[in-house]
Amino acid sequence: MCDEKNKNEANKTELNNVKELGILNLPKTDERVYVLPIIGQIEGHSAVPPQNKSTKYEHVIPQLVNIEMNDNIKGILVILNTVGGDVEAGLAIAEMINSVSKPTVSLVIGGGHSIGVPLATSSDYSFISPTATMIVHPIRMNGLIIGVPQTFEYFDKMQKRINEFIIRTSNIKKGNLEKLMIKTDNLLNDMGTILIGKEAVECGIINEVGGIKNALDKLNELMENKDVNKK
Repeated sequence: MCDEKNKNEANKTELNNVKELGILNLPKTDERVYVLPIIGQIEGHSAVPPQNKSTKYEHVIPQLVNIEMNDNIKGILVILNTVGGDVEAGLAIAEMINSVSKPTVSLVIGGGHSIGVPLATSSDYSFISPTATMIVHPIRMNGLIIGVPQTFEYFDKMQKRINEFIIRTSNIKKGNLEKLMIKTDNLLNDMGTILIGKEAVECGIINEVGGIKNALDKLNELMENKDVNKK
């Protein structure tokens, strides 16, 4: 009776950890590929409205740590359909994905907008479905902004961090990325560029147009190559 009660309490604790913190002790299974979905709005230090779909960075980061420590997991497939969101949180997740020692492949299936761009390029190899879109634009801030030179310098430094990450993790050139960001004839009442499917590949942000089969085939190839190199 006590064993059953303790088991139920342990299950409740784990479910609460998943709900509140995203902490999950990943089971020791034979599954070699871990699927990491990043959907909706990237939620950072401020909570988004409850009716919005969101990806919480405090959920994703513990998952990535557990994946890195789990020897049964050999590769990660990142599925992206995000409108963007918190810049600091999105860049933190992107850096975590990029630093994982296991092969990673990303697939943009609906949209990889704003901070979703570095999230897409953070993997070892990236795909985008033919109808998926990516929006490249300068960072924006909502709410009260103090009109002083230091504010501009802060925005400028943050933009450089994002640009440098995208350039480091993709094939796009710095000049081309900056041109895409400051275009004024592509987005209504805003600046930036919408890239659809193969356009994201042609400019060098994404590696290849494809779907789930292509992404899994590439991930299996990367995992096999890593196993061979170990031997």
